[in-house]
This record gives sequence, C-alpha cells and structure tokens, in this order.
Amino acid sequence: MLNTTVEDRRTESIARGVGVQTRIFADRAENSEIWDVEGNRYIDFASGIAVLNTGHRHPKVLEAVRAQLDRFTHTCHQVVPYENYVALAERLNAIVPGASEKKTIFVTTGAEAVENAVKIARAATGRNAVIAFSGGFHGRTFMGMAMTGKVFPYKAGFGVMPGDVYHAPFPIEMHGVSEQSSIDALERLFKADVDPGRVAAMVIEPVQGEGGFYVASKSFMLKLRDMCDQHGILLIIDEVQTGFARTGSMLAIEQYGIEPDLVTMAKSLAGGFPLAAVTGKASIMDAPSPGGLGGTYGGNPLGIAAAHAVLDVIAEEGLCERANLLGARLKQRLESLRGDVPEISDVRGPGFMNAVEFKDPSSGGPNPAFANRVREVALSKGLILLTCGIHANVIRFLSPITIQDEVFSEALDILEASIREASAV
Repeated sequence: MLNTTVEDRRTESIARGVGVQTRIFADRAENSEIWDVEGNRYIDFASGIAVLNTGHRHPKVLEAVRAQLDRFTHTCHQVVPYENYVALAERLNAIVPGASEKKTIFVTTGAEAVENAVKIARAATGRNAVIAFSGGFHGRTFMGMAMTGKVFPYKAGFGVMPGDVYHAPFPIEMHGVSEQSSIDALERLFKADVDPGRVAAMVIEPVQGEGGFYVASKSFMLKLRDMCDQHGILLIIDEVQTGFARTGSMLAIEQYGIEPDLVTMAKSLAGGFPLAAVTGKASIMDAPSPGGLGGTYGGNPLGIAAAHAVLDVIAEEGLCERANLLGARLKQRLESLRGDVPEISDVRGPGFMNAVEFKDPSSGGPNPAFANRVREVALSKGLILLTCGIHANVIRFLSPITIQDEVFSEALDILEASIREASAV
C-alpha cells in the first residue's frame, strides 16, 4: 500500500536519482516476510537485492551482533585490529576453491570489493587494462560504472568513464551470442583494441545479476581461464550476488572446476549488515604495499560478527541443498505455465538464483511491459518481485533461502496467479 504522507516526504527530501522499486515503507520484517507501516504483509522475493539469503533477522545473526555490540562497535582494523576479522578471513580463504594459498581483505560494499580487486590486479601485474562483459553489473562508483555493461540508468549523464576498460559480449545463446562468438570477440579485441600484454584482469559474474540472470557455462569459464593463463591475465570472479548458497553452492565458482585469481563478495555475506571482501591467491593479494588497501569502516566488527553467524547458518541449516530444492520447485511451477502463457520466453538459473524472461508473442522481442505488469500485479497481491535485464524484461527471484515451506507455497500461488492475470490483459 502507498503511504502518501511518507511518500510525499521521500519525494521532497531524497534525490530522485535514488530510485525505488515499490512505494511501501517497511515497519518490521521476519525471515521471508515484511510488514509495512500500515500493517500490510508482504512476502519478500527481493531480499534487499540478494542480501538476505539467511532471511530477515535470523536469530543466530542477531545473537552474534548483540554480543559484539556489548564488546565494541568500531576501532578501525588498521588502527586497532581484532581477532574476529582474522578468523573470518581464514574462513573465506578456505571457502574460495583452488590449491593456492589465499588471503583476504574486508571492505564495506560490493562496488568497493570490485574496485579493490582491480587495484590488486594492477599492482600484481603492472598492467592497466581491464576487460568486462556486456550486461554485467559491478557497482555505481566510477570504476564500477566503467565495467558495468549497461548504460541506463547506471552510466547515463555521468560523463566520461575511466579509461582502459573494454567490453566483450557475454554469451547468451537465446539472443544469438554463442560461446564461440564471445571468444572470437575477445580475440578481435586483442588484435584491434588492446594488447593482451597490457590487460591486468578479466572480470565476470558466473551468473549475471542485474544483467538478467544469464548463466556462464562451464565450458566458457574454462576457455576464459585458459585465455587468461595464456596471456598472464588475472581472472576476477564477481560473486557479489551469486555468493553464499544462492546458486546451490557456497560460491558459484565451485561449480566450474577452476581456480579464480581473485573473488569479490558482499551482499549476503553478512546477512543484512554492510560487509564485503576480496579473497584471492596470496601472492597476488600481497602485491599492494601496506596502506594501499583498507578503509575506515572496512571489516566493521558488527558485520564481521554477522558474517561468522551467516556461515554457521548456511552449514547448520543446509542452505546449499535447500537452494537447489527451492529452485527446482520454482522452475517447475514456471515451466508448467508455458503452455498457457505465450509471453514466457525462458526459465533459468542454478540453485535458487532463478529468473523468468518474457517476450512479445507476436514479434519474439523483449517484453518489459509484461514483466513490469507481472511485478505490479504480484505486489498488489502481497509478493515483492524485482525486474532486471538490459531490456528490463526479466523477473529475478531472490527469496531468502530460509523461507518457510508454507510461505513459499503461498508465494508460488501468488506468482502463478499474477502471471496468468497479466497474460489475460
């Protein structure tokens, strides 16, 4: 429901560049449910954009944060360090796949993590150029925008982006971009635009988040790993949205059988508290000089405490296995609608990182209006959904993995009814 009084105040006091997906105002939340200031209940299939894999206010996360509150809330780890920071780094070093020794740094946001990964890659290689992929999203800072492969609304109106950033097409077979054509484009890039000997890193999401939940295949990732090794380029895996059980494994990169050079993490790492990390091969991570990395709030004690609890919850509650079960149920329900809803173009995604893409039945082209109609109908029925994709014709599903079975069943019923209602218009 729209609270006009608060909405008017928001419009008058907050810059319009801070866009909002809904006009509801949260009052309280628990696990997979949100209640607004007027008492209306919503099922949350957004999770603050993939931040709440362990749900709103998980008791174990709250307990850990309360305990830390009673000890200290901030010292700045670069001034007075604390053991929990070290212990969490040890846990992430063990999580990131590969035989190489690992090291970690903590920052505050996903964009910071990606920017620091680029800094580390440049320091380690002595090179400057970076390659990213069309449709990728890596943050709203200037370097993050430069690497992001979507202009509106992220780059529009912000002037010249940082240089030496190049883009290759992300392989999406259903849109006519094969794996081989993407590899060929990279080879052309090396011949026409940038000497591979100047490229510090390639940055890629295993599953594109904002870009539409398109999945990089194992064969494509293996080709990228080989190409990077051939040219001395570092492979940075952006796990900001895919991490922490969302794709059915702790990190999506575990499913590819390759060792990344650097991994960026944020969002669900700390269950709703601001925390991000870069973990990578120790020899690479140690390239910057002391003082070259860090930040005042990087590795805040409350976020660190929350992250320890999140990792415990994922293990104790079997959230990787549960993600696979929930995702299978969701995709099965969506697939069952194909015969009745001609607008459905594709259903996809590993684990519980799923999406449905919509098309215009007559032209076969993207159908953003239909996706938005589904979102609006679902919201009117009490289900919060997010759209994504470069054409905004995809709905992504990011419910907490801890969602109660009965609430999940209720959400699936609302989703089906919303899609059918939108299609009947």
